[in-house]
Amino acid sequence: MANVAGGGMASDIDIYKTQNFGNRLGFGEKAALLIVDFVNGFTDPAKFGGGNIQEAIDATVGLLAFCRERGVPVAHTRVIFADDAADANIMCMKVPSLTGLTEDAPDSQIVDALAPAPGEIVVRKRVPSAFFGTDLAPAFARMRVDTVMVAGCTTSGCVRASVLDAMCHGFRPVVIGDCVGDRALGPHEANLFDMAQKYADIVTSAEAMAALSDDVAAEAAE
Repeated sequence: MANVAGGGMASDIDIYKTQNFGNRLGFGEKAALLIVDFVNGFTDPAKFGGGNIQEAIDATVGLLAFCRERGVPVAHTRVIFADDAADANIMCMKVPSLTGLTEDAPDSQIVDALAPAPGEIVVRKRVPSAFFGTDLAPAFARMRVDTVMVAGCTTSGCVRASVLDAMCHGFRPVVIGDCVGDRALGPHEANLFDMAQKYADIVTSAEAMAALSDDVAAEAAE
């Protein structure tokens, strides 16, 4: 709760509304789907998983199939370190077990239900963002993508970092709320709230599919 001019208390959402945060971005002319780090290790609470990550994976299955049917560009990410951890970085100092996510490690493989199809982009990264130090932004630019739908995990980590960098590269980030998950629900909810106010639209997978269907219908009518 926060004090506001004129006395009294305002709810968290009220202060953002008063300051004109949280405006809608909407979908642009061409969307892509970015699926962040839905790999085996994030399905196991004993490793990197927990919370609502499995539910988010399950929800993403239908969205991915829908996007593939309509020719929406798709990109997946994996966190990959060298077998000898020679490229371990500051993030590994915070979470040393990340160095176990090597190219061939079972935990670093994308879950079977969302396995990349031929022609889909697979980004290998060593930091939270799908864009930092990768070719994803220019790849999307070549495809004339202007809107990036984001699914994946974790909401407070690699999803958030990818959303911020998508925005910084000039893409409209649209977080698919039921298709992102975190090992703890508190950070998940807090980061959805914060991204919705500052950086991205938050929609359900059903809303995203409806928006994509509307775009297809509009193109057919032209």
